[in-house]
Amino acid sequence: MQVTSEILHEKLKEFFGFDSFKGDQEAIIRHLIEGNNTFVLMPTGGGKSLCYQLPALVMPGTAIVISPLIALMKNQVDAIRGFVANKDGIAHFLNSSLNKTQLQEVKDDLLSGVTKLLYVAPESLTKEENIQLLRQCKISFYAVDEAHCISEWGHDFRPEYRRIHPIVERIGKAPIIALTATATPKVQNDIQKNLDMMNATVFKSSFNRPNLYYEIRQKTDDVDRDLVRYIRSMEGKSGIVYCLSRKTVEDLAETLRVNNIPALPYHAGMDAATRSANQDAFLMEKVQVIVATIAFGMGIDKPDVRFVVHYDIPKSLEGYYQETGRAGRDGGEGQCICYYSPKDIERLRKFQQGKPVSEQEISNQLLFETQSYAESSICRRKLLLHYFGEEYKKDDCGGCDNCRKTYKMVDATELLGLILETILQLNEKFRSEHIVDIIKGKESAGVLAYKHTELENFGCGEDEDEANLYAIIRQAMVSGYIKKDIESYGDLKLTSTGKKFLKRPVLFEVPIEVPNDDDDSEITRGIATCAAADDVLFSILKDLRRKVSKRMNVPPFVIFQDASLEAMATNYPITMEEMQNIPGVGAGKAKRYGEEFIRLIKEYVDENDVIRPEDLRVRTVAKNSARKIEIIKAIDRRVALDDLAERLGMSMEEMLEEIEAIVYSGTKLNIKYFIEEVVDPDEEADIYYYFRHADNDNIRQAMEELGEDDYDEINVRLVRIKFHSELGN
Repeated sequence: MQVTSEILHEKLKEFFGFDSFKGDQEAIIRHLIEGNNTFVLMPTGGGKSLCYQLPALVMPGTAIVISPLIALMKNQVDAIRGFVANKDGIAHFLNSSLNKTQLQEVKDDLLSGVTKLLYVAPESLTKEENIQLLRQCKISFYAVDEAHCISEWGHDFRPEYRRIHPIVERIGKAPIIALTATATPKVQNDIQKNLDMMNATVFKSSFNRPNLYYEIRQKTDDVDRDLVRYIRSMEGKSGIVYCLSRKTVEDLAETLRVNNIPALPYHAGMDAATRSANQDAFLMEKVQVIVATIAFGMGIDKPDVRFVVHYDIPKSLEGYYQETGRAGRDGGEGQCICYYSPKDIERLRKFQQGKPVSEQEISNQLLFETQSYAESSICRRKLLLHYFGEEYKKDDCGGCDNCRKTYKMVDATELLGLILETILQLNEKFRSEHIVDIIKGKESAGVLAYKHTELENFGCGEDEDEANLYAIIRQAMVSGYIKKDIESYGDLKLTSTGKKFLKRPVLFEVPIEVPNDDDDSEITRGIATCAAADDVLFSILKDLRRKVSKRMNVPPFVIFQDASLEAMATNYPITMEEMQNIPGVGAGKAKRYGEEFIRLIKEYVDENDVIRPEDLRVRTVAKNSARKIEIIKAIDRRVALDDLAERLGMSMEEMLEEIEAIVYSGTKLNIKYFIEEVVDPDEEADIYYYFRHADNDNIRQAMEELGEDDYDEINVRLVRIKFHSELGN
């Protein structure tokens, strides 16, 4: 089919109201209209949808758009109907949400040739009745949106996407256009192979979003406080907060609401009506923030999202890029904040246990890339673009936290040579973790299994910092000395540049952060710390705690933990309600010990004319209250704790964390029955005696003092719980 540029511009203006195309849009559209398979790699907000919507409107027949989300389909159908007046039948979606009347309307419009765009989920496409229906229609082309879902290496792999090509073959051949905003070279190859379109012309736009600011923040116990302060600083601006679990979504949305931030939750476990209503409330700016799992946002076109926060580290850089891409789609400001803790990475790895080995390998490799990004001192933009096969040549993007920090360059030429030599000694068949273990001289299971303790380089860098070695490897990848073989799940290989370096080394430097003393800098502002804001009050509170502990003949940490005193010296609680809002102080603790501390703080505030930071006070909500009640009731019934953990789908460590939180907040729990079953009486007495005379209840110190070879950490924690419950509550 021949369509002139004049006609395309005319139709662009007629249907969409634009005077000109963006980037490669016109070339992509012309290529597709001419009957060619087309692969489109375009960042979020780049205008992918128009690349198949406009050709569908000008070509004879119906375009089949395969899309993963019902919400996305509805959004796009409504948009197309808005472009073409008095012709609702021009676009339809076909999925399980339709009733019989609506389904018949879709069939009638399809068979009569009225419909130009039919949106269909891959699950619906595979139904036999739908295949037979579509075989009766003239198909102009197939558009596979969010095509990364085809690949196991994509961030949102869906097995149903793997079945698209054989179904298309059954319906009838037509050109295919595959579109995605996130595709590494590996994912791109997977998509083309699976859709049998290796001959497709690839249109790749730059993945750089210059208007986005990227920042990683350490995830501390005060993450909620930091988040509330941050969102308040963005008053009047729309934002999305992404969480990994539905429970976290619900809890966090409630926390934001009680702190006067208009927020609603969104996740796949909600009923469709509520989910749709919450989405609409956000789009219509009835609420400032949507707290969501990754179920929200794919294809949602709200151009003025000003911030995207990842409360939990995402599972992959593809997912991170896709989700941050929701910000600043109008070209305006877009801040991308991600909270990171190594514990979150370990938790995600645990979730993979029990899955097929190949799936675990892929997931772990994707997680490693995410962890490397979070821990790196290299420009975040440079790292992201490198991951997607694009080179960012500037050394300072000016739009990420790393580029706004101060660094000094450190010579790492020798260490790079050592790393490259080790990779060659291993015949380029191992990943970075294994290489670092060898250089550090760690006798890990893998090193011992392959007898790599015998290698020449084993232990050559035992005094080197492990994090520094990983940083050098990351820098070497970005600089082109090392490449990662995705086919073998991330084995490191030398590039030609790396081999040249070994023959003739050149200066190789890595950046090391220099601490910034500027407390008012944009980077450090609002980042939570555990230190008390008022050192004088903190010291006075410690003195009071010491007096109370002597009077009650218990160690000071049994009364209140240091973290609780630090929070008191920051927030100045002067009522019982405010005291109960202090971390680690529940109703029980507050009632038992709180009055003296409240009285002292109130006197201090009055005497020193302290202006309390009420505007920064973060109200908390009772999290996991139902589960806590269940745990308390089960312990009252003397249910074995390991059985209880299994019933609630928790590990024993997670169960103990829950019980510790309950006890530390002031609730008395009697777990003596379980201790008697699992802990030797003499061992129990020794542990109890230790805590009775210790300066603190730190579990690491306890294990070192007691002897890690002689005492099990679980048993020590159990006795610690008994100790706190008996003496502190």
